[in-house]
Amino acid sequence: MSIQGSTIQLTAKDYGSDQDVRWCPGCGDYSILAQVKKVLAAVGANREKTVFVSGIGCSSRFPYYMSTYGFHGIHGRAPAVATGIKLANPDLDVWVVTGDGDALSIGGNHFLHAIRRNVNLKVLLFNNRIYGLTKGQYSPTSPFGKKTRSTPMGSVDYPLHPLSVAIGAEATFVARAIDVNTKHLEYVLERAAKHKGTAFVEIYQNCNIFNDGAFEYATGKETKDETTLVLEHGKPLVFGPDRKKGIRLHGMDPEIIELGGDVTEDDLLFHDERQREPSLAYLLSRMHYPEFPEPIGVFRCVERPTYEDMVVGQVKDAVAAKGAGKLEDLYDDGETWMVN
Repeated sequence: MSIQGSTIQLTAKDYGSDQDVRWCPGCGDYSILAQVKKVLAAVGANREKTVFVSGIGCSSRFPYYMSTYGFHGIHGRAPAVATGIKLANPDLDVWVVTGDGDALSIGGNHFLHAIRRNVNLKVLLFNNRIYGLTKGQYSPTSPFGKKTRSTPMGSVDYPLHPLSVAIGAEATFVARAIDVNTKHLEYVLERAAKHKGTAFVEIYQNCNIFNDGAFEYATGKETKDETTLVLEHGKPLVFGPDRKKGIRLHGMDPEIIELGGDVTEDDLLFHDERQREPSLAYLLSRMHYPEFPEPIGVFRCVERPTYEDMVVGQVKDAVAAKGAGKLEDLYDDGETWMVN
């Protein structure tokens, strides 16, 4: 760490613990870990007031590698644990690290309710479209027909799309990034860190052991300009290596058009991340390769009162009206029984 005057300025390295990082060599989790530490340093996060909560899965080892407080929970329950932490101490900066299996299968219920309540949490979902820790079974985000150890003839489940689920629950901040696109990932994470309310970030993360190359179309140098679309607030949806393609609406459906001649950027759909009605963000979340380029960046960023602020407000109102009260009085109130 460096000292500037009387203020201690932490570096990214200061946010890492002394534990050996135990992910497979080449795993995308390493990149995410590095960018999270950079962002914490950039926003000046207080390690004594920062908590990382996880469930079960490869991604859920994350708290061990952070020099902050941490809680390694049980499968799918990280949002519930994180909500309790935030309510008990609203001053804490609470992050949830989860995976596509952890959050969207057994944890689906907790995931939805944390989002709809708008608890001030930062939720990072590492999506590799596979169960990695348990050795390669299909997950809720695996594509239809995916052949795995648990679906040798191909999956007949239709996949969940995390962004669509989050937007459907009216998350106040929704974004997508890619593990190897480090500068963009850092930008998205910093936006999430500064958001007040539930900030949900889906991160495409390669599992080079059980699902290698799942996002190669979005990361390959020769393909990514054609298969991804970087969202920028207030700007038209333009993509392609020469930025000569765009997205416009045909009725209620998006369509790809070539720019040139009578067709200009003014004819395209313009991105508005601050639109309170989530329909546009939802439409973008339904654009998938190979029919469309997949949007990355911030889909939605709006303000709404947070769950913990409203709960704390109710407590203050109750104390103002009735006094602080005593725990003993609560125990003795109403009907009570004595068991001998």
